[in-house]
Amino acid sequence: MQLLVTNSPFSEAQLQHLNAVLPTLSEAQIQWLSGYLAFYRTGNSDAPINLNSAVVASIQEIPTAQPTIIAPKEATIVFGSQTGNSQRLAGRLSEKLKSIGFEVTLSAMNKFKPNDLKKATNLFVLVSTHGEGDPPDNAISFYDFLNSKRAPKLDGLKYSVLALGDTSYEFFCKTGQDFDAKLQELGAERLAERVDCDVDFEESASGWIDAVVSNIQAATTVVATTGNTVSIASSASGQTEYTRNRPFQAELLESINLNGRGSDRETRHLEISLEGSGITYEPGDAVGIVPHNNPVLVQDLIAALSWSSNDSITNKDGITSTIEEALTTQFEITVLSKTLLEKLAPYATTSKFNSLLADATAVKDYVKGRDLLDLVRDYGPLSLQPSDVPVVLRKIPARLYSIASSLKSHPEEVHLTIRKVQYESHGRARDGVCSVYVSERLKVGDQVSVFVQSNPNFKLPTNAEAPIIMIGPGTGVAPFRSFLEEREETGIVGKSWLFYGDRHYVTDFLYQTDWQRMLADGVLTKLEVAFSRDTKEKVYVQHRLLEHAAELYTWLEEGAYVYICGDEKYMAHDVHTALVNIVKQQRNVSEEDAKAYITQLQEDGRYLRDVY
Repeated sequence: MQLLVTNSPFSEAQLQHLNAVLPTLSEAQIQWLSGYLAFYRTGNSDAPINLNSAVVASIQEIPTAQPTIIAPKEATIVFGSQTGNSQRLAGRLSEKLKSIGFEVTLSAMNKFKPNDLKKATNLFVLVSTHGEGDPPDNAISFYDFLNSKRAPKLDGLKYSVLALGDTSYEFFCKTGQDFDAKLQELGAERLAERVDCDVDFEESASGWIDAVVSNIQAATTVVATTGNTVSIASSASGQTEYTRNRPFQAELLESINLNGRGSDRETRHLEISLEGSGITYEPGDAVGIVPHNNPVLVQDLIAALSWSSNDSITNKDGITSTIEEALTTQFEITVLSKTLLEKLAPYATTSKFNSLLADATAVKDYVKGRDLLDLVRDYGPLSLQPSDVPVVLRKIPARLYSIASSLKSHPEEVHLTIRKVQYESHGRARDGVCSVYVSERLKVGDQVSVFVQSNPNFKLPTNAEAPIIMIGPGTGVAPFRSFLEEREETGIVGKSWLFYGDRHYVTDFLYQTDWQRMLADGVLTKLEVAFSRDTKEKVYVQHRLLEHAAELYTWLEEGAYVYICGDEKYMAHDVHTALVNIVKQQRNVSEEDAKAYITQLQEDGRYLRDVY
């Protein structure tokens, strides 16, 4: 094999050496050398070559004709993530690209310098959609930049977008779609088509990652004169982890109702064994539970579809079971979406179903608060058969709950705080799928399917003794029990301030004895509570914040970190407004400047939210 080189950086003597050595190498030697050179390029170029360095890449095809030598390329990966899914997937893509010799810049969107876009040649965006079509907290600044007049032209940039979302929401994957459209508008060229992922995203995300790796190889690898290409494969990790698709079967050790007698609420404290799993977690992480549907709802749905409970069904994983078992443990039946209605359209037997689907406003109104049983009763019959279920219905989404324990305090255990949800809607009683499952049907000693989801965006300060301000009404207080147990176990003495709220002091003060013990021991410095139904005028946590505005601002100026956990639509919004007002008042500045102060806290990683 002779090297045919144009625009070569090599001298004639170097080319003679290369032509003398290359034809003598075995495939294994070429593989080793390819990996070594990729590794050597990232080190000190002035250092002597040490051929004992053990860096190996996998090459699927060896060039069979004269190649043109092309230098390794770079890739920039940015992620916007509220709960950590986009960040984990970005890490996976980064490792794959590094393994084939790419120099990778991996960054959260709020840490990425927008002006560096001009330097990028390959950009990969992984982002979730939060709330009603909004970017996650750490994507806001980058999203705003791209949609501002300051955004640069991006001609010559190749890119691709992975969007994460939930089809049960109206604005499914909107943030990712916005990024995709804007990058194209700015002149960038798609390297791989955008993929929109539902809550069961592993298969779709893996497909997108494979497409990105394949396409970037085709665009940047060595091209031979015959048209053959070098294809460099990434090494697969052999590490096994418990995920939504492969959860750990854990034993329930304890289930305690935290609400007192007479409360109109039921909040379960669950203690779950992780023994034998090897699972670890940190304060701020979450546990996913894969719940079971209500057996009564399953029976009613089977009857409405004129099926038999013993009808057989084989899912996409090749597992055969009865339709009753499958609808109970595998498939979502409690949430409607436009996507689901479109999948069911071929099975409609009445014109009114098609009329509904044709009216976007009517669909939006109908799917709220209704389930599959409602649809069958209102717009049936459907010609759907049990064998069609794996094609039409998605898997039961796991429900994520903030961890309420420290692993250091409770080895091989994890604690959760789950409030039972039951309500009336459209003439029927409705259950929160997971909350009623764990409170009514899951008993001590039973097995429950769980996995840990890391949340790198909701962690204790790296400076362990930095002050922390924790705002968590109701079950939102769960991660702060984890935070304080961790500090207690490690002997951290930094100041801590908890704002907690619920309805009634006597019946709804979750973990009251824990907070009182921590106050007495000095683990918790200050505690402010707000019980909205115990006073003539309702008092919430944001009111307590305003009452302590001067001291709270002092803490902020001392470097305190602010954490918010709980309801996003109301509580988190009201708390944010209160914080802006506190800064405005204490600094004597405009509202715009106060908002900029809070935004800077967020950019500095000192204003962290775990909201839903």
